[in-house]
Amino acid sequence: MREIILGTAGHVDHGKTSLIRALTGIDTDRLKEEKERGITIELGFAYLDLPCGHRIGIVDVPGHEKFVRNMVAGAAGMDLVAFIIAADEGIMPQTTEHFEICQLLGIKDGIIVLTKKDLVEEEWLDMVQEDIREYFSGTFLENAPILPVSSVSGEGIETVRETIDNRISKIAFQEEFGPFRLAVDRVFSMKGFGTVITGSSLSGRVGVGEELEFYPAEVKAKVRGIQVHGQDVDLVEAGHRTAINLQGVEKERINRGDIAATPGSLVNSTLLDVDFLYLASNPRKLKNRTQVRVHVGTREITGRVVFMETDEVNPGETAYIQLILQEPAAVWPGDRYVIRSYSPVRTIGGGTILNNAPLKRKRATEKDREANQRIFATYMEGSDIDRLLLFLEESGVAGLTQNQLAIRLGIFGNKLKKLLQNPVSSGDILVIDSERQRLLAAPVLQQLTEKITGILESYHASHPLMSGLAKEELKSGIRPPVDQKLFQFALDSMVKKKIIVQDQAEVRMANFEVSLQVDEQELKEKIFKIYRDAGLSPPNFKEVVGSVDNLPEKQVRQVVNLLLHDNQLIKVNESLYFDAGQINELGGRITGYIKEHGEIDAPRFKELTGLTRKFSIPLLEYFDKIKLTIRIGDKRVLRKEIR
Repeated sequence: MREIILGTAGHVDHGKTSLIRALTGIDTDRLKEEKERGITIELGFAYLDLPCGHRIGIVDVPGHEKFVRNMVAGAAGMDLVAFIIAADEGIMPQTTEHFEICQLLGIKDGIIVLTKKDLVEEEWLDMVQEDIREYFSGTFLENAPILPVSSVSGEGIETVRETIDNRISKIAFQEEFGPFRLAVDRVFSMKGFGTVITGSSLSGRVGVGEELEFYPAEVKAKVRGIQVHGQDVDLVEAGHRTAINLQGVEKERINRGDIAATPGSLVNSTLLDVDFLYLASNPRKLKNRTQVRVHVGTREITGRVVFMETDEVNPGETAYIQLILQEPAAVWPGDRYVIRSYSPVRTIGGGTILNNAPLKRKRATEKDREANQRIFATYMEGSDIDRLLLFLEESGVAGLTQNQLAIRLGIFGNKLKKLLQNPVSSGDILVIDSERQRLLAAPVLQQLTEKITGILESYHASHPLMSGLAKEELKSGIRPPVDQKLFQFALDSMVKKKIIVQDQAEVRMANFEVSLQVDEQELKEKIFKIYRDAGLSPPNFKEVVGSVDNLPEKQVRQVVNLLLHDNQLIKVNESLYFDAGQINELGGRITGYIKEHGEIDAPRFKELTGLTRKFSIPLLEYFDKIKLTIRIGDKRVLRKEIR
């Protein structure tokens, strides 16, 4: 069953760790330095069994301003927050920053625990509660219960437990399927076990014996064992605090901040399209391309903010931005992030990731900014199909496989297949490669069709005597280049629509016909007569060019190609062409000879035809090439006779 993660938040020394110890009996401060200094430095973990039957995981975060980075890492997987405020101090600087982080990470539910009530008078306690209620007015904690407690005497602790139980029992638990993801917050080695990671599982499930991939390094390892709250289990689901023992990977290859996931379920990117709230508490405007610290999951990455529509943002304003990261991140759309200033370090804003692998956005012109507005409007207001079509259009001729599209949308399995049914049926999305399930947006194919049409029309205009353009030459002229499968898909589509005609290895526009002028027709007849009269001993191409009034070689070659297209000539090699009728007749003679004698060799071919070696060898090789004969040693037999 999916587990709920309860996290703490609040100013340093306001009693977060003491509250957890009073609730669970577990001391989450495990480091020697933490015990010596009396403050939480690293994330701590505990669990609590509730009367309703659920066990919740608890994450204890540090409150000191120097360790807010660790606090953000711990808050990344929270479902419910226990916001801790000491009764003797009230709202303090890290109270504010922690609460801003909770809001930016999209935490929607929580309770407020007023600790150290034993240190203040009742009148003071009432005044602090009024301040707290006013502070949280208009936020997700506006109506949250405020629970005064003393972790020393235990007063109010049972009320906290009952309140948590009441809240958890009302949650409609849903199984989270799809790929498994876990944000690594600790990695260490244990003697006799090897590498161990811990974290909060964000989605899906994974079992012992299955494989995990660690992003962004794309390192793979096998799950050797799983523990949830110190107990061995065979399977871990979304929402659980878990430790996973790995096989086949050294500790040094995994880092805090990595994402452990189902192999192939994430994509690395140094660009993210996001919506952004610049906190009202900021003292000054934020300028374009400011260097910042980006917190996503349990990771911190240095990056820059690039505004899509403006050059600066005022405190309290929202904006659409592209984050340019110094190192790749692996996220899904819908994941939350927090931004902290580079120096001095403080939380300044955050929001939701909208596109986990976008193109690099331009913003120099009004046209660029208008395009960005349309794209971000699709993210924010469009349907899943709208976003799906946007991702495919931006992928261009490369397209996206169904798995790549799933990662870009954050929608997997049957849900994605169902989403694709209508646009595929309507032709808005095309399946280019059914084996790989590679998809292409219809407008991209239309653009490719227009490019092919333009190349062919230009070719026909400059080569009016050529029957068509070689397919490979056509393909090499397309920019950006396309792969063979998409190229052939486009050609087949154009043939089906009667836009073009494919004639063996040549392509031409369907409405194109070679139209000869009178002098060109005469030249065609003259060249054909040369080859017809020469029989099986024709002149080479250069000699033909010299015999037709020294016309340009290009013009003669166009006419020869036209004779080839009309099946009047046959090309044996680059310089030798023959009258097609006489070559076909010779093929019949060779067939009859071999059937009678069983084979033929070069001397007997010369005897049969009376040709010199200059013509006999190329002709013998030609008949091998068209698979009439096959050479075995110095002799040739009919190919069909040896099948």
